[in-house]
Amino acid sequence: MIIIGTRGSDLALWQANFTKDLLEKKGHEVEIKIIETKGDTSQQWNTSFDKLEGKGFFTKELEEALLNKTIDVAVHSHKDLPTENPDGLIIAGVSSRENPADWLIMRDEAEDTSQKFNLKQGAKVGTSSARRKSQLLSFRPDVEITDLRGNVPTRIKKLKEGQYDAIILAAAGLERLDLDLSEFTVEQLETSEFVPAPAQGVLAWQIREDDYKLSDVFDAVCDYDVMININIERRVLNLLDGGCQLPLGVFCDTEMNDQDRKLFKVWVSAADAWNTQVKQLYYETTNTEDLPEKIVEHLQRINKKSVFISRDAHENNSLNRWLGNLGFDVECKSLIDLKKLTIKELPKSDWLFFSSKHAVEFFFMQNPDIGNTKIGCIGKSTSQALREYGKRADFIGQSTDTKLVGKQFAARVGVGKVVFPIARDSMRTIQWQFAKQQNCIDLPIYATLKVPHEIAETTDILVFTSPSNAESYLEKNKIHSHQKIVAMGDATEKSLLKAKVNESQISTPHSFDDLGLYRAILHTL
Repeated sequence: MIIIGTRGSDLALWQANFTKDLLEKKGHEVEIKIIETKGDTSQQWNTSFDKLEGKGFFTKELEEALLNKTIDVAVHSHKDLPTENPDGLIIAGVSSRENPADWLIMRDEAEDTSQKFNLKQGAKVGTSSARRKSQLLSFRPDVEITDLRGNVPTRIKKLKEGQYDAIILAAAGLERLDLDLSEFTVEQLETSEFVPAPAQGVLAWQIREDDYKLSDVFDAVCDYDVMININIERRVLNLLDGGCQLPLGVFCDTEMNDQDRKLFKVWVSAADAWNTQVKQLYYETTNTEDLPEKIVEHLQRINKKSVFISRDAHENNSLNRWLGNLGFDVECKSLIDLKKLTIKELPKSDWLFFSSKHAVEFFFMQNPDIGNTKIGCIGKSTSQALREYGKRADFIGQSTDTKLVGKQFAARVGVGKVVFPIARDSMRTIQWQFAKQQNCIDLPIYATLKVPHEIAETTDILVFTSPSNAESYLEKNKIHSHQKIVAMGDATEKSLLKAKVNESQISTPHSFDDLGLYRAILHTL
């Protein structure tokens, strides 16, 4: 008989029963024993949740029961566990990973599709997680954050009662409990943007280290691919000496690269406190040796620099705010002027495709009648620009490889016709990926005029947002050996390489938006 120890919440019991079913399918007899923890008791007295998580408040009594041999295995949400096991205990295995994302659950009246995360201005959002607070405020400094306590059903009940406009919860727990959320609007926060807690969505099976027989049992059901990924995530947490009260998100995912090797992709969001600026990093590597150590060392060496960005500053510009909060000296100036070209007639088509925010602006400012024409675009930034005009993209190209986006979009369109609102001197990278060029209709809606400007030679980092801006910069400035360059997309990078700029000085973001640029800038440090 294997005795499973668990907390008594609905979610903990689901996890225990999931484990029981898994073991029974392997032919084992299993019993469940409920044990109350200090975290459960503290929640009844409204102790702030961020003071409880991650330091053993939800696990200590279960671990004591293991050591006392009252139970044989403790089932935990892995993200709740301290990064160090008590003497005599080990993690014998981990489950496959459920949805690792966070969900923003909104009352219908709080939805505003023109805003980031579709959440209205000034919304009251419930969460007690320092990680969620820091990231939400980074993207949406206008929201009001209020602590949220209780088990999952209790939190949903508080939202239903109108105590909050929205709350943030882990998707895995909600999916496991299969709760009815039909009266709310649910926005899944992308793991590549709103970074989950280390090991979020994974169960940990903890046993006594000398229980070799049970170790073999869990060895047979452990997901070792998941274990490798979350070991990277939790090692970063361990090196930063924090529990879940530390504003830290780390998420590791894998895919096979072109050389048929496993590519590890790691997203990191870290802050000193929940109300300070988060630092965001992104890594891609096939070699994970000392990767957590490299990530932590990188976070610790980030310090203020001078940055030039080849676009004009705007109030809603997140990149400037993020860099400014870190103490960076930021100069923003577009090195080109844009002139509107009047749309005389809008050709009939099945699709429209926008490759920039400028294209969206110059097209829709002329109030064209697009009827039910489908819309494609490149990147989140262009998608957001469409939403500000009340439009939603049917296709969003996520890669910074514009050729790849073009191929993906061409496959989506099939034999349909596409109108491309473009700059008069566009490189037409997307269009060239179509087998039938006659199905691509160029519609020039603005012209680009270079406006060269001298930039201080002492500037540490240069950010070029288009090939035209890079070319305009080089008419009056040189690239110096101490400078790092961030080029928005492969077309901008190619224009710099054509001008004989040292390739080792250039990096490109992994997404066409402010977050991609922010990560790329921090990655140069």
